[in-house]
Amino acid sequence: MRRLAAFLLACAGVAAQAAETRTYAFQALLDDKPIGEHRFTVVTEGATRKVTSEADFTVKFLGITAYHYHHHAEEQWSGECLAGLVSSTDDDGKQASVRLVKTGDANEIATNAGRKTEPGCLMTYAYWNPAMREQKRLLNPQTGNVDAVKVERVEGGHVTVGGKDVAAADWRITGGESPIDVWISDAGEWVGLDSMVSNGRHKLTYRLP
Repeated sequence: MRRLAAFLLACAGVAAQAAETRTYAFQALLDDKPIGEHRFTVVTEGATRKVTSEADFTVKFLGITAYHYHHHAEEQWSGECLAGLVSSTDDDGKQASVRLVKTGDANEIATNAGRKTEPGCLMTYAYWNPAMREQKRLLNPQTGNVDAVKVERVEGGHVTVGGKDVAAADWRITGGESPIDVWISDAGEWVGLDSMVSNGRHKLTYRLP
């Protein structure tokens, strides 16, 4: 029995070591002013992933809260495809929820607006995943919309990471609500994001502190 217990403990230890966790904790800025944080946690174990996304933004004007946003999503992945998703969003008092369940080749998506089915392999806007750059459609985890997108490298540049200038490539996503510039370092790491919001009136920026 002792040998069996030791064997089981050893197996548990190997399983625990097999899981790899990566966290991207971005400071969010609106027109270069800090408004909060968006944190992504990616836990990879073999061919499966669990991704948690948590955003909390507050915009103040003369000390008074003018806008608040909170988003939470839990994603289950099998290989490079979503296997399930649950999200909730409070967009300045407007509530939204999305649930995706994959059965066979069908993705059943339920939102506040109703239900629909999408076939095949779906990804969210998984900026951390190099395979996202090859996608022609992406699921918006806030709205449940499946956007027809184009992802292309447009130019090189530099972004500030931890107070240092880092060389990075700009991968632009078009086809969603507005273009999104995703910055990938020369080492292959996601290090920043830029997008125009509010019908192009304001610039949203993600940077690693």
